[in-house]
Amino acid sequence: MATEKWIYDVIIYIYALSLLFYFSDFMSASRRAKRIGAGLLIFVWGLQTVYLLSKLLSHLQLPEISPFEYWLGFSWLLVTVSLVISRFIAIDYIVFFVNVVGFAVLALNLYSSPSDGMDYSMSDTMREMLYVHISLVLCAYAALTIGALLSGMYMFLHHRLKHKKWSRFVRRFPSLDSIERYVDRTVIVGLPLLAMSLAVAVTSLLVEGREYLLLDWKVLSSVGALIMYIVYVYQRAVNQKPAQQLAKLYLASFAVMLLNVLTSSLSSFH
Repeated sequence: MATEKWIYDVIIYIYALSLLFYFSDFMSASRRAKRIGAGLLIFVWGLQTVYLLSKLLSHLQLPEISPFEYWLGFSWLLVTVSLVISRFIAIDYIVFFVNVVGFAVLALNLYSSPSDGMDYSMSDTMREMLYVHISLVLCAYAALTIGALLSGMYMFLHHRLKHKKWSRFVRRFPSLDSIERYVDRTVIVGLPLLAMSLAVAVTSLLVEGREYLLLDWKVLSSVGALIMYIVYVYQRAVNQKPAQQLAKLYLASFAVMLLNVLTSSLSSFH
């Protein structure tokens, strides 16, 4: 236990150091700081991968799921996606913003005890369905979180350009059209994953004979978030609403999803 805590602390410190270098690049466009930050982030990803795998393997045969591991996995996904973006897609700032969220999740996760698992006495089939649900919803959260950050970037850049407030900082942003395309891609990935995770959750409730939980707050708020993202897609593809309005709708949809996550304690679902 002491060794695991020590490794987690090391991850936190190196992650913070990486963000400091990325922040230096954020403020002064320092390529050297960006390279160092990226190198440290890769090291963080490696440590997180080893730590997460060790935690998952140690709980493989246990009928419990720890919130600590759940959010550790989410942070790992954000780091992974940010490294892919950094390597293959030239979008300044987004890697920094994504990892600010990833670091915040990792730091707040210190308040979750790895031993505070939620016990699920269930068949192997139901446990596998639960693992599928968690995997899908974490990937959906990661994609839609990045989309929300991009939507925020779009609104900020649109405001600056509209009022002709040029600066070296603004010039490093990608074009509005590029941001809009990337937001669309996050929805293309995140929306089906969110829908599938919800479908698996509902199916598991029906199979277990717990239909009453279909009216649970977490299920209802998840359906609400899903509907809002579907409305976003409809407004984008059919009504062809202006991108600025779509960005606001995306952020509103993300706010509903975030509310779902932050009020999990009100739910009896999981």
